[in-house]
Amino acid sequence: MTDFPWLTTLGLVPLVGALVVAALPSARELLAKQVALGFSLVVLAGTIALALQFDSDGGEQFQFAETYEWIPQFGVSYALGVDGIALVLIAMATVLTPVCILASWHDVDSDRRSAKGYFALLLLLEMFMIGVFAATDVFLFYVLFEAMLVPMYFIIGSYGGAQRSYAAVKFLLYSLVGGLLMLAAVIGLYVTSDGGPKAFLFENLLGTEMGTGTERLLFLGFFIAFAIKAPLWPLHTWLPDAAAESPPGGAVLLVGVLDKVGTFGMIRFCLPLFPDASQWATPAVITLSVIGILYGALLAIGQTDMKRLIAYTSISHFGFIVLGIFAMTSQGQAGATLYMVNHGFSTAALFLIAGFLISRRGSRLIRDYGGVQRVAPMLAGTFLVAGLSSLALPGLSSFVSEILVLIGTYSRYEVAAVIATGGIILASLYILLMYQRTMTGEPTEHTSQMADLNTREAWVVAPLIAIIIALGFFPKPLLDVINPAVDRTMEQVGVTDPEPAQPAAEGARP
Repeated sequence: MTDFPWLTTLGLVPLVGALVVAALPSARELLAKQVALGFSLVVLAGTIALALQFDSDGGEQFQFAETYEWIPQFGVSYALGVDGIALVLIAMATVLTPVCILASWHDVDSDRRSAKGYFALLLLLEMFMIGVFAATDVFLFYVLFEAMLVPMYFIIGSYGGAQRSYAAVKFLLYSLVGGLLMLAAVIGLYVTSDGGPKAFLFENLLGTEMGTGTERLLFLGFFIAFAIKAPLWPLHTWLPDAAAESPPGGAVLLVGVLDKVGTFGMIRFCLPLFPDASQWATPAVITLSVIGILYGALLAIGQTDMKRLIAYTSISHFGFIVLGIFAMTSQGQAGATLYMVNHGFSTAALFLIAGFLISRRGSRLIRDYGGVQRVAPMLAGTFLVAGLSSLALPGLSSFVSEILVLIGTYSRYEVAAVIATGGIILASLYILLMYQRTMTGEPTEHTSQMADLNTREAWVVAPLIAIIIALGFFPKPLLDVINPAVDRTMEQVGVTDPEPAQPAAEGARP
């Protein structure tokens, strides 16, 4: 079955689904939702089948590889393949898409915009998410990297909140600037390489000889584009607006999946293609990461808007992810990759449950809530579990990844790791304060009649909470898939883990 074009098929299914949904009559909104959900579940089933065939001990870097000539005159190929890092991110995307479709069942006001358009855009976005994680041709990756902007722009601009136009344009402009820098770097990489057939294939670009200055410039072109997408401080300012104005399902895919393309690009392309420049830039990147951890957490504490608060927590979390990637240790990079997955699920739960609250109360302001746990205990309880996962409580998913990042960083950059640990303390403040202000105390006039989770909402939240708990207690299956890919990246960069401290000589005084 390995000869079957699994990755192309996984991308085509949501594309066909989007076309089918878009072709349905506008009056058949319920059918459009059902069709969209059905196609997303087919993609999820295909991803599970793909994952079951993945060999984590395989000798080749990319499995399920497909390579076809696309633009031979410029050495561009249609090339797909997955390693452990790409596989877990594709799996996360295909799990979250049907969850978001089900969560968004009643989010679209049909009087303003067509519901079928929204669900078609979600499926189109899923196609691009699968493609960008699977692309092994740098030019193809760039095309998909830019194409993702289109459905996300319309999701924000057409179906978002009151400031949706401003947020959508800001998101688009920031992303386009990053994309232009990356395009220049892609062209420069082609010129620097030998060119020829299949010149943009990842494996053909490894080890490309280039001058020190050229390598650093090309690295910066890729890195800045990825830092904007992540986003890394100080290139983060588009995210709070975009996340706050997006509909809940769009916010989940934006922050939970699309932004991971930035950190994925760092570990996939920046480090292996520009190893010397990556090590040259590491001190500066580590510094920006630590600032982002503390900055995002501090601003989250001061937020009055629930969705903006969750967005700022993500800026802090992305600081941890980038810190782990550039720590240049196997523990740090494995922790960073696992963090991408764990953050996706915990943030998805937070955004979706916040969306349920907002749909009931009609307000994003934290001060407009209170006493929710007395009238809606399931809603409050799931919100607490998602929040505790976000602050990395032991036993929940983010704990393992955060500890791996900090341990991996400490073995090489002790001061940075110690300072970054302050982010854990601040996380406790912004999560627990938000929970206290919204869920505890006496119900207000507007929350006293608030309904608890209904059956559909319970089906949305239950798999996310189950994954958060399962990965908190047993992350080994994911780490077994991630670790070989991380080891290969470390080898391509030419770095090894620091030697452990020498034990005391035998007979020496402790």
